[in-house]
Amino acid sequence: MPTLWLDEIGADDLERVGGKAASLGELTGAGLPVPSAFVVTADTYRSFIEATGIDEPLFEAVDVDSDDSQALAEAAERAQELILETDTPPSVREDLLAAYDEMGDEDVAVRSSATAEDLPDASFAGQQDTYLNVSRTDLLQRVKECWASLFTQRAIYYRNENDFAHDAVDIAVVVQQMVDAEKSGVMFTSHPSTGGPTAIIEAAWGLGEAVVSGAVSPDNYIIDRETGTIDEVTVADKKVMCVRGEDGETIERSVPEEKRNERVLSDEEIHRLLEVGERVEDHYDTPQDVEWAVYEGEVYLLQSRPITTIDDPEGSAGSANEAESQPPGAKSGVADGGAMESQSDAVRLSGIGSAPGRVTGVVRIVDKLDNLDKVEDGDIIVAEMTTPDMVPAMKRANGIITDEGGMTSHAAIVSRELGVPAVVGAEDATQKLRDGETVTLDGDKGTVEKGTKVPETSDEQEDAGPVEAHSAVKPMTGTEVKVNVSIPEAAERAAATGADGVGLLRIEHMILSTDKTPSRYVEDHGERAYVDEIVEGVRSVAEAFYPRPVRVRTLDAPSDEFRQLQGGEDEPSEHNPMLGYRGIRRSLDRPGEFKLELRAFERLYDLGYDNVELMLPLVTDAEDILRAKALMQEVGIDPEKRDWGVMVETPASALSIEDICEAGIDFVSFGTNDLTQYTLAVDRNNGNVADRFDELHPAVLELMRQVIGTCREHDVATSICGQAASKPQMVDFLVDEGVTSISPNIDAVRDVQHEVKRVEQRLLLESVR
Repeated sequence: MPTLWLDEIGADDLERVGGKAASLGELTGAGLPVPSAFVVTADTYRSFIEATGIDEPLFEAVDVDSDDSQALAEAAERAQELILETDTPPSVREDLLAAYDEMGDEDVAVRSSATAEDLPDASFAGQQDTYLNVSRTDLLQRVKECWASLFTQRAIYYRNENDFAHDAVDIAVVVQQMVDAEKSGVMFTSHPSTGGPTAIIEAAWGLGEAVVSGAVSPDNYIIDRETGTIDEVTVADKKVMCVRGEDGETIERSVPEEKRNERVLSDEEIHRLLEVGERVEDHYDTPQDVEWAVYEGEVYLLQSRPITTIDDPEGSAGSANEAESQPPGAKSGVADGGAMESQSDAVRLSGIGSAPGRVTGVVRIVDKLDNLDKVEDGDIIVAEMTTPDMVPAMKRANGIITDEGGMTSHAAIVSRELGVPAVVGAEDATQKLRDGETVTLDGDKGTVEKGTKVPETSDEQEDAGPVEAHSAVKPMTGTEVKVNVSIPEAAERAAATGADGVGLLRIEHMILSTDKTPSRYVEDHGERAYVDEIVEGVRSVAEAFYPRPVRVRTLDAPSDEFRQLQGGEDEPSEHNPMLGYRGIRRSLDRPGEFKLELRAFERLYDLGYDNVELMLPLVTDAEDILRAKALMQEVGIDPEKRDWGVMVETPASALSIEDICEAGIDFVSFGTNDLTQYTLAVDRNNGNVADRFDELHPAVLELMRQVIGTCREHDVATSICGQAASKPQMVDFLVDEGVTSISPNIDAVRDVQHEVKRVEQRLLLESVR
């Protein structure tokens, strides 16, 4: 039969109806409150493509090299065209409409349910489509669009990358009675990290789409299931809600002022939800992640899936869960142990502890790129400074020591993102340390000591003692807490922080790692290869965070970094590159190269990565923005449809903020490293004046205050993505001023989340006293 009702299916019908429908059928059979629904089976999809004869051309169309972006785009367009332009067989059409009529003449939700979804080793979440408020007239078209969503560029690419045969994946479609939710959200029936008897509920006004997509920060309720006590209630500032529009479409609407800071769930509703959640967990005999809605006082379950993030206490060393539980900078098998020298031993070198952790390893002096091959797993890299070319070796290393650099240097930033302990600015490490000797590096204290022996990575040493870890429960905040990412290799580690998105992803590391300037790379490999290099780097981060936003900054490398690359002889020689030919200045002066970057953004949008946001660095005034906007339009980017914005890094841009907002941007982001050095006339890389570099200087804070105030008047979001975002004093100031988001480094995300929550709670208390 083309369709089945939920009470006819259960967990054993995964291949016929897909994971989502099987779960809903199982819950229905258990007597739980699931809205009425029928399922267009996976067999119906398969019969449709076979009976109409489009199966062979369909699978031939998608048999392409997914790294060939043009071929991938053409394959997706052809595959979806085959499905959408082929008539549905009359028998299927009649059965679908009859089932719809039996359910009642009300709008429905049409939800994809693929047969390869939520697997242990691959997640297809978010790749197939869902449509809300669908009428009878549009039902058949929406079902076909769900089928066609199996063949978006993103879905084709993902299956190819994970070795899933296209002809082995089918899709069912759930047609479900719409719940015009007054309030909705998600619930973890047990602690999402430990599996302990702690339930966590998130709730917001309106339809659940706003919570699941991350458009709103929901209320957060933590309940002790053993006592029934509501241990913690965090009421968020809920700015938007998703509701049904007059034409049936789902629209985003501002929450009425009186409800923005009103608690969504009463104690009685929390206990009713908890009771339903416990029934779901008891039925499946495993903790569940449940989507729910409340309408006219009734609780409805919309979806349930097992919680997959619970740590396995018997898990093997080196697992993802174990890695997440270690303190920042710790690496499996190299934690502090008896083989290291005691703290009383003489310190060989001192510098700035820029990435935490204490490790022992063999020194490998790297004075040129040809030396990188000698760096083996567990070694400690010692260099004058690091460059993007060194990232593969840095990933193998146990630690990094550099002569030069500070907390914002390449070595410091990348080491923190990779979780590799580092000491920077040690001045003469390359002279005092010898290749092959063993040292112990302390990335917290900034010291390098003599080491006696590299610890062996035995199971006994790895299990020697408990590891202190932050709570895995993400504090719920009205101010978004995002994360900075410098290199694509850090994407998974960054996503695991639970951040609300990426506040800064730098393109320059992707380009500099090729060891060629942009012009030389294009000359040697062609424009398409250059665009592909950017697309692949950004895509890995956008995929890891999807659908959370990823803010990508266009090229912003100073000329001295380009001069070290092949083709660098054509770059200008500048006395102070930080004040020179970089950022938007370079981009507008070289529109040909800049448009290749913009084409990479357009390609990413075509691939379905609508979570990518474009950010322009080092703007001076609105003229810079308008010129860049014109180039965006030239390559096919619609500034009205895509989120884009600018970095505020100069006093000029801060003082021109009114005109900048009126240029049509969606957000601004403070780059406090540059804003501080340009405001205070302090070179951030000059040790002679390092003590004068202060992001909390009243002059810097006043510029930021003015920008936030003006942006709020123009409904432009504000954020910070500089090093100072990790400082509690800066967090306190920004939250007080009403900043939209804060984006610290990977190792500081959880601390910043807790600090933001603390400040928001203080502000709430002050407002009612």
